[in-house]
Amino acid sequence: MTVLPPGAYTALVTPFTQDGNAVDWQAYERLIEGQLEARVTGLVPCGTTGESPTLSDAEQRELVARAAKLSRGRATVVAGVGTNSTKKSIENARAALEAGADGVMAVMPYYNKPSQDGLFAHIKALAEAVSCPIMLYNILGRTAVDLSVDTLLRILEACPNVVALKDASGGVIYTQELLLRASRSILVLAGDDALTLPLMSVGARGVVSVTSNLYPRAVSEVVEDALAGRSADAAAKHKRLYAVHRAMFVEPNPQPLKAALALKGRMNATVRLPLVEASPSVKSLLADVLKTYEAS
Repeated sequence: MTVLPPGAYTALVTPFTQDGNAVDWQAYERLIEGQLEARVTGLVPCGTTGESPTLSDAEQRELVARAAKLSRGRATVVAGVGTNSTKKSIENARAALEAGADGVMAVMPYYNKPSQDGLFAHIKALAEAVSCPIMLYNILGRTAVDLSVDTLLRILEACPNVVALKDASGGVIYTQELLLRASRSILVLAGDDALTLPLMSVGARGVVSVTSNLYPRAVSEVVEDALAGRSADAAAKHKRLYAVHRAMFVEPNPQPLKAALALKGRMNATVRLPLVEASPSVKSLLADVLKTYEAS
């Protein structure tokens, strides 16, 4: 089974035209080229940051296909495929692989609140349906269900192609317990930019980043320094980015991120309903935060 490499993965935004009715493909390809030039490890299209709930099947497939075509050999493409339907998640995974993805990321099923046995059965069905590397995504705040460490350990025993976890548990305890108890290797990536370095200090090996849409090289350098044992350099760079990380989540993601990218002239700030564009006060805050960061 192919494993996923450690490093900085960018949870790609999906740029839209001004009216939100279509994907802005030119902006999307520019975004990816910027990521590749900055030497990020991986690209994650069609995740929460990419507004996956509002994307059509055709848009999702094309987003993955373009990411794969542009980055082949230069970055690993892990496509977001998770939904609250096992059947639909499997369909999404197969479509992503046909479009050229190297692996898939599956968020825990949201809204229908399955039990731990349900989560196990869901992931096992997905893992048996595809042979690619699978990254699980645990984020209680968006799904209302928490994949327990015990259940994840069961999954690791039953599903050899589950090779990675995006940990958005909000702390460092989950990763510590998982890595202490796991009987085989699993790549843990931080699911919260502000916790990248704390999680790496207890065994995580990178991040699935929102901020790297905006500052890909800076985020990558934090991870590279930490992986290489340059702790002081990593800490200094992480601390410098902290205010930017925090600003990305003052309103629902990706509203602030898209506003920040618009301030940099890279795309429209448009998001699809039920999300709305960042408020004027948040846009003002972002302008100040980015100015301060770039001057530091």
